Amino acid sequence: MIVWINGAFGAGKTTTARELIDLIPNSTLFDPEVIGGALAHLLPPKRLAEVSDFQDLPIWRRLVVDTAAALLAEVDGVLVVPMTLLRQEYRDEIFGGLAARRISVRHLLLAPAETILRGRIAAREIPPDLPDGEIRVRQWCYEHIEPYRTALAGWLAADAHLIDTSALTPYDTAVRIADAVRTGDAPVSDIVQTPEPTGETVAAGVLLFDAEDRVLLVDPTYKAGWEFPGGVVEPGEAPARAGLREVAEETGLRLADVPRLLVLDWEPPSPPAYGGLRLLFDGGRLDATRVTDLLLPGPELRGCRFATEEEARHLLPPVRYERLRWALRARERGAAIYLESGVPV
Repeated sequence: MIVWINGAFGAGKTTTARELIDLIPNSTLFDPEVIGGALAHLLPPKRLAEVSDFQDLPIWRRLVVDTAAALLAEVDGVLVVPMTLLRQEYRDEIFGGLAARRISVRHLLLAPAETILRGRIAAREIPPDLPDGEIRVRQWCYEHIEPYRTALAGWLAADAHLIDTSALTPYDTAVRIADAVRTGDAPVSDIVQTPEPTGETVAAGVLLFDAEDRVLLVDPTYKAGWEFPGGVVEPGEAPARAGLREVAEETGLRLADVPRLLVLDWEPPSPPAYGGLRLLFDGGRLDATRVTDLLLPGPELRGCRFATEEEARHLLPPVRYERLRWALRARERGAAIYLESGVPV
């Protein structure tokens, strides 16, 4: 299990986490900040200059999941993780990756009043040997108060178990967290568990269109990037039937007919991904009544929308967009197309 302590920069997460490991038996502190520090030495300066926050690096998010899983395999028990997460898609990607490894997460939020938070930031000690420490530490905290406020007003307060720490010491806060974990007041994060593949996979997606011929795109909670309704084909399952099953699970929509194949795309291995076959089927046009019947978003989805081909180009990762582009051409021509990495062969 992981106890994830979230909150604004300067909320006292790390200090509280150090107190907490003395209150939860067999617990270990894991601070993902160390991964950000390591990446500063591992990645080329050009790549580092492309982002202002190491959380924006996909490798950081992936290493947080991999390192947490490796630590739990080594020490067992509970990991206490003090880390600010203000972007819902990053929370979904990390918590979804942990869920895929059967690691449950209890998400707690330290939420002092903003006046208290600003006072704590002002009083925060800056290491004297840290170059530009005032800007890199204190100003960084101030600049992220607004993003924190926005997240708190949206997804964050609904997702995490909130603890008002305005009048609490770090020890008192740790006691509150330990009690919330023990009693279940801080529940296990409700996120889809999608097992990590151990080899090449076959995945089936289904394209659904509205009356304007815009295609339905979904934003899964368990991985990054927009997608088509669909998922991995289970052993012994026909791909088209898998597409129908996934559409029903994700959207609540049950299609009567087996959809027509549009694209068969071979995705080569690209570590850590294994690649495999990706199929897109034509689920047909939905009338206005069926569009209103869609149960979106659901527990597996962060969002959804119907998009034109041009709009999809800005939403989908490049290979998925190419897959869609050729699927639309196949739909126009009435003949399926074989691709490799999104390119016709």
